[in-house]
Amino acid sequence: MSRLEMRTAAGSSLTTANATVLFPLLALLGSLLAYARPEWLIPLRPAIVPLLGLVMFGMGVTLTWQQFAAVWRRPQQVGLGVALQFGVMPLAAWGIGTLLGLPAALIAGMVLVGASPGGTASNVICYLARGDVALSITLTAASTLLAVIATPLLTWLYVGQQVPVPVWEMLLSVAKIVVVPVILGVAVNTWLGERIGPAKGIFPLLSMLAIVLIIAIIVALNVGNIAAAGWLMALAVVLHNAVGLGAGYGLGWLVARDLRTARTLAIEVGMQNSGLAVALAVQYFSAAAAIPGALFSIWHNLSGAAMAALWSRRLATAGADLEHG
Repeated sequence: MSRLEMRTAAGSSLTTANATVLFPLLALLGSLLAYARPEWLIPLRPAIVPLLGLVMFGMGVTLTWQQFAAVWRRPQQVGLGVALQFGVMPLAAWGIGTLLGLPAALIAGMVLVGASPGGTASNVICYLARGDVALSITLTAASTLLAVIATPLLTWLYVGQQVPVPVWEMLLSVAKIVVVPVILGVAVNTWLGERIGPAKGIFPLLSMLAIVLIIAIIVALNVGNIAAAGWLMALAVVLHNAVGLGAGYGLGWLVARDLRTARTLAIEVGMQNSGLAVALAVQYFSAAAAIPGALFSIWHNLSGAAMAALWSRRLATAGADLEHG
């Protein structure tokens, strides 16, 4: 690569990072607008899936088949991610809920969040945070497959009640939102990579705007749950997410000794399929048990946005310093 190409790449990276720094601010402003005027955004609910699919396609355009193959040559990282997902999160949910003295229904809702697989939003946040996207997608798919056994078993272990998981619907959802768009994106990158090179830089910005809109829609749909939740429930959700992020990052670094892997595991462990938790809570427990999942779906996106901005900014600055050196 020539010095001019290096400068162009570094400049493009820095520009994207500067825009990503606005991510948490835009997410917060969008959330406040949605809370104040939910009627403006509730009609956009059907747009959530297409927006996620578009973002996943954009992520695929930046990936290669070799990157996915490399993930499967690191089974210990996949195993660690899944172990943390189903080992740390439900235990943390039960422990935090018990220590804070939450009612049984809210503890059940928290355990459902902790026992759920990774969410598709984690892949977007990982992409914006410049994590290992191939590893993130692999972990989401693996935890979703294992959820058919892990989620009911862990819920029974901590709460004492079995909850059947709609695994077929979940797998179809992951295939539709994640797998198919990513495969199409990778295929386009394989065949047209050089021709669309300049256009690839716009995908992180489109992803950021898409996830901001998705967060706002989620807030609008959960205004009632937000109003019903007290400060203690909000604190429990923040602590639960923080434990997942911290465990994923800390243990990921200890095992892999790689910051990119640590960032990826932090995001995958800390961000859950809270939509599944809400659906299971309403069906098998109570409306109150759905509150933790509803709050988690908002908070983990906001905390993820903040991390993506922080990590993206640091990496771009380091890259620029290296290039000038």
